[in-house]
Order: sequence, then structure tokens, then C-alpha cells
Amino acid sequence: METEANLRTDLANCYRLFDWLGWSELIFNHITTRVPAPAEEKPQYLINPFGLHYSEVTPHNLVRIDVDGNIRDGSTARVNKAGFIIHSAIHAARDDAHCIMHVHTTAGCAISCKEEGLRHDNFYSAMLYGDVAYHDYEGVTTNEDEQPRLVASLGKKNHLILRNHGLLVVGPDIPTAFNRLWTLQRGCEIQLASDGGRGSNREIPAEILKTVPETRVASGSEIHRLIFDAMLRRAGIAG
Repeated sequence: METEANLRTDLANCYRLFDWLGWSELIFNHITTRVPAPAEEKPQYLINPFGLHYSEVTPHNLVRIDVDGNIRDGSTARVNKAGFIIHSAIHAARDDAHCIMHVHTTAGCAISCKEEGLRHDNFYSAMLYGDVAYHDYEGVTTNEDEQPRLVASLGKKNHLILRNHGLLVVGPDIPTAFNRLWTLQRGCEIQLASDGGRGSNREIPAEILKTVPETRVASGSEIHRLIFDAMLRRAGIAG
């Protein structure tokens, strides 16, 4: 199990990587990761302090809260309620959701506004076949009564398109969640680009689609770590 110090470093680096990729949204949106806590206590996770840009997040100013929104590390920082509503619900419901990422990228928001959602007809979206869920828009996510519906919409899947809103992914660790979000984002981008070209889009046969996610899963967490570290180096964030 990773230490809280290591998780703080990875998470802060991830926030800065999102900024480098253009995935930040003023002072809004969140990336969270669960931290070790005593078995008898409710899950606790790290979240960005409200009011800071992603480029300002550091290992030391991340805030540790529990799924009830209580600050557990003595921080005096504020936490955005919308982030707490979404992330606490999923962290509490999914033991495997150690990392949760939520973004409002242009491509992700655009696909979330389309009735058909994400089609599995390009190289990247094909990797997500059978693992994309949808949640209907209920306004700005600040009401706790939306939490059970949000959890039900996600179910056991790892990718969630929030209708008319944006994208969300979960993963067992930060690198895996990052690779899932990158793949979902690329699938959305390519769908938008292909829809802008002349002619009909070519479908991928269902018997082929069923085999693609198995190939991706076989890559394993080691590949996700290699990808994450390479992107940190490319962005000049890590050695």
C-alpha cells in the first residue's frame, strides 16, 4: 500500500499534468485519491483546496477529508461542495475506486451533450466498449440526494459520461485512472473530428469490439505507471 506522502506527490503532480494538458477549468473540478485510514473509520481521500488553480496544487496544500466532508489533516482550506458530493459518493460506494477524476474538457462536454453519447467506432472509444455509463443532468451537483442516483448510474463501470456536463473516471490508482481518462478524452476528440468530415462513419463489428477491452486490460498497471511517469517528464513535472 502506498504511503500518504507518496500519494500526495503523485496527486499534486497529476493536477499540474492536467493543467499542462489543458484539462483545468478555472478553480473548479477535482482529482481525488483515497489514503490509508484505520479499518474502523470511514474512507478518507485527498482533494484540492477550493480557490487554487491546478497549477498551484502541491503535496502540502492538498486536503484530506472523509466521505462526510470532515477535514482530517488540520487544514484550514475550503473544499468545493460540488466536488465533495460527487467524489465522496463514489469513494464510499466503490472499494476499488481509489482514484476519481472529473473534467469539463471541450471534447468531453460536447459528447456529453449529444443524444447518442460516445460511439465505439474509433481506435480509442473501442477500448471502452461495455465500460461507459451515463448519468442524466440534474443541475450543478450540490445536492446530497443526487448521490445514490450518481452511484447507481456508474454501477460497476469505470467511465461515466455526465450528460450535458462532462467526463468522470475511476481507477485503482492514479496512473490507471489517468490512462482511462486520456483514452476517454481521445475517443471524444476523434468522434468530434470524424463527424466533421464528409461521408458516413464506419462501424466496428460487435464481435471485434468485444475483444478490444480484453486486450487493453491485459496491459496491466505497470504500463499505466510507465505512461503516467513519461507524461510527467514530458510536462517537465518529474525527473
